[in-house]
This record gives sequence, C-alpha cells and structure tokens, in this order.
Amino acid sequence: MKILVSGGGTAGHINPAIAIAKRMKREYNAEILFVGRENGMEKDLVQKEGFDIKYIEVEGLIRKLTFKNVKVLAKYITAIKKAKKIIKGFSPDVVVGTGGYVCAPVMKAANKLGIPTLIHEQNVFPGMTVKMSAAFVNCVATSFEDMKKYVSDKVASKCVLTGNPLRENLFDLSYEEARDRLGIKDKIFVVTVGGSLGARTINNALCDIVNNCAGEGVKILGGTGERFYDEVMGAVDKDKINENVEIVPYIYNMNEVLPAADLIVARAGAVTVSELCALGCPAILIPSPNVTHNHQEYNARSVADRGAAVMIPERDIKGNIVSDTVKELLANREKLDEMSEKAKKMAIADGTKRICDIVADLAKK
Repeated sequence: MKILVSGGGTAGHINPAIAIAKRMKREYNAEILFVGRENGMEKDLVQKEGFDIKYIEVEGLIRKLTFKNVKVLAKYITAIKKAKKIIKGFSPDVVVGTGGYVCAPVMKAANKLGIPTLIHEQNVFPGMTVKMSAAFVNCVATSFEDMKKYVSDKVASKCVLTGNPLRENLFDLSYEEARDRLGIKDKIFVVTVGGSLGARTINNALCDIVNNCAGEGVKILGGTGERFYDEVMGAVDKDKINENVEIVPYIYNMNEVLPAADLIVARAGAVTVSELCALGCPAILIPSPNVTHNHQEYNARSVADRGAAVMIPERDIKGNIVSDTVKELLANREKLDEMSEKAKKMAIADGTKRICDIVADLAKK
C-alpha cells in the first residue's frame, strides 16, 4: 500500500499528518511520501521522523481584494501540475490531506487523476483548504461533531467523525500514577500553558493565579514559552515562588503533567482541546483571537456549551477574572468532577486509528 500525505504551515497541520503516516506504516506496512513546502515547518518535522518528502511552491490567498492574489492563483495552478507529476511518479493508493494551503493543490491533483482522497479537519470551524477541497474528496474526517454546522449538506454527507490524532504516550499514566511520579500527592494541581511559543495572555493569567491562588494545598505549574520566561519572572510576586509554584520556559513532560492536572488554563487549539477531553481534564480555555476565522473560539465554545470547560474570551478578561474563576472551581470539587465527566463524553481517544482504517478501506476501492 502506498499513501501520499500532505499538510503543512503549522505544527497543528503537520503533527496529525505524521501521526497518520506512522500508524499507516506500522499497522499496514504502508510506503509513505509527504508533499509540502520547502520553506515550511514540514521540511524539518517530516524529515526528523524519517519520511521522504517532495516539495511544491504555493502560497495562501490574501483575504482581501489585491492584485497579489493573481500571482497566488498562478502558483496554485502550477502547483497542481507539479503535484500531478509527483503523484504519477509515486502512484499512491490514497492521498491524505491534513490542512494548510500546501495540501489544496495536492488534493485537487489527486482528484483529477482519479485517486481516492481523504482530508482531515482539526478544528470545529473548517479552514479554507478544507472548504476548497471538501467538495471533491471522498471523505472528510472531522474532529468535532459541530463542524457539520459550517459546511454544505453535500460536504456534511461526506463527513465522518474521527477525532484528532493524539500523541501516543498520552494515556500511559493514570491520574494517580502521574501525580505519584510528579510528587504532587494530595495537592490540587493547576497548570497553565500557552502552546510551544507561549502566549502573553496565558502568562498574564499565570501571574494572576500565582499572586491570588498560591497556597499550601495548591501546586501551580506554568509553561511560559522561551520568549516570555524572563518577562513572567519579572512580573510575578516573588514572595509566592516556593516549592508549590513552578514556572518554566517549556513543559517537556506533558504526558505526565496533563493526566495529573486538576485544572488546566490554556488556549483552545484543536489538539489541545481534544487531549483535554480525552483525559477528562477540566479546563479554563482562553481562545486566541489571532487565528484565522477565530477558529479557537469555535473550538472552546463547542466544549464550554456542553459543560466540559469554562471559556473566557480575551475581550472579557478584566481585573482578576481568571484567578477568581480558578478559585471558584477549586472550591467546588463536585463541579470539577462534573466537567471531567462531560469532557470524557466528548472525547475520541482513537482518532488516529479511525482515520487510518478509513484510509485503508479507500485503498481497497
């Protein structure tokens, strides 16, 4: 079996592609080829995992009337021709796309060549590439049931709820085992994280939580992002820093931290939300407003509307609203347990397997 995979631009598109490729190789002995952009993140991330990758040149459309889009469309047409050449040379049984504008011409080329296709959407609100490709692919794998609200009936009929591919070591430890490994014992464990690069809003929330919630029975861990670490350490109340408050540039052992947490304060990226649901971890979600189509707010609202999380949009953050919300939740164990159960009901822990099984079925057609 041969599978061609395309997705790029951000780790949110590339990591699901890699997870699918690794499982297809392991479970189906598939031969894998990636297609991406040479100046994109996918070049390093894909090669690091030992997969071959070929490149096409393509740009994203600018979301306003501008002559530059003529150049973008010309590159798109050229990219389809280049993708066709790559596909013909590799002869895949299925072509898989995971988003990012690099995969749009690849999916179109595969369709023109009559090769079965699957595209995966990580978020509740579909991105432009998925919207462009969904009309002609064989299957649209979705991570959230609510995505169907934002596509046509024709596309909705192709949607299959699979969930997001999640990191394989996420379920290695139980709540008790993770807490024992971290030495937390009977303390309430609160974690803040703003993604790999960090987020100033989440870091402001961290300072708010440390300054107003730190105490003997509470353990706080904050991941600031490398670029914000010194800034946070300069802003936080130094008298609050002790064995119960740990602030680090990056949390490397998330597979231990997430299962151990009683409450997470985080952005609302698709994979983050999916992981929190899979672990049944109560969360305060502060969606980033600096993303296309405000898709993080759609992700956060999807879980908050079902009682699995609390959403605080950045525009609503005033005074000590974050630390006050943390205090309120920590004082109500019953509420945290209820949020955990509701999160688990939304969870799809085997997203990678579900997607790969569909890909394998498409390969038989």
